[in-house]
Amino acid sequence: MHWRAKGVLQKVLGHVPGGEQAHYQLQRRFGGLRGFTREFDIKMDDWRLMAGHLREAGLPMAGARLFEIGSGWYPTFPFACYLGGARQVITVDLNRHIKIDLVRNCAESLARHTALIAEASGVPEEDVRRRQQQLAERLARGDDVMAATDGVVIYEAPADASRTTLAAQELDCVFSNSVLEHVIPEAVDGIFREAMRILVPGGIMFHSVNCGDHYAYVDRKINQLNYLKYSDREWQRWDNAFLYQNRMRAYEFVDRAQAIGFDIVLNTECAREGRLAQLAAMHVHPQFAHIPPERLCVTSIDFIGRKRAAEAAP
Repeated sequence: MHWRAKGVLQKVLGHVPGGEQAHYQLQRRFGGLRGFTREFDIKMDDWRLMAGHLREAGLPMAGARLFEIGSGWYPTFPFACYLGGARQVITVDLNRHIKIDLVRNCAESLARHTALIAEASGVPEEDVRRRQQQLAERLARGDDVMAATDGVVIYEAPADASRTTLAAQELDCVFSNSVLEHVIPEAVDGIFREAMRILVPGGIMFHSVNCGDHYAYVDRKINQLNYLKYSDREWQRWDNAFLYQNRMRAYEFVDRAQAIGFDIVLNTECAREGRLAQLAAMHVHPQFAHIPPERLCVTSIDFIGRKRAAEAAP
């Protein structure tokens, strides 16, 4: 599908009654939700990487209190954290996207990943398997996410991650996966400030950001730097409620976290030769001309910001 056609279609659906449901059905039949198993397995590999980064930063999954930004259609990360022994996982979304059939599929599919979860979390696989079976059974009989996880996973939507009702210094970790690239820049700052408030001293903020042009996933004729050809005004033609992309570069997320007061303890920013070659072969809009090529070309990043141990809550 041509990327412009998808952008226009999503823009129209974002302004008509019933557009959200129509968009969901299109995703189920033709989009990313069509191949559930493949997408789920990719998410689980992302979770494995996150769990490893948290462990290396000194935060084991077992007993952790976590806050996820961007629940999506189904709560893969919260469920995996629950199976790994997390004490609490609060997951929030600006809009209520969660779908019960996908939630049940997610719980059942976790049965294939109990060994991975056990290894990443440092807990017995028998415990992971027992929780997974209980989770799937309870969801199948009609329990909601909170009841099915004995109160460990709490889903809140609509909810604003930049303005929570949580107490100061209540959580060990705030995280997101492929979410911040869809948040307006001003709200990114608000999310980081709120994370600083609700994290315990020494707590960490982990974000995995896919900051490439997402239209490249549906149109193989373009690459993930394609949207850098356009000014902000031009890009508004294709930006929409279902696929808003802020076009922030990887380093900007890290810089904004540092400006809030986080110490950066992980930063995977890397300029790859293939991306540099793609960038050199295209016309980049002048508004991006001030950014060095080795930073402009980066389309993904994982980073961890740590709240200083002596940081007092605002």
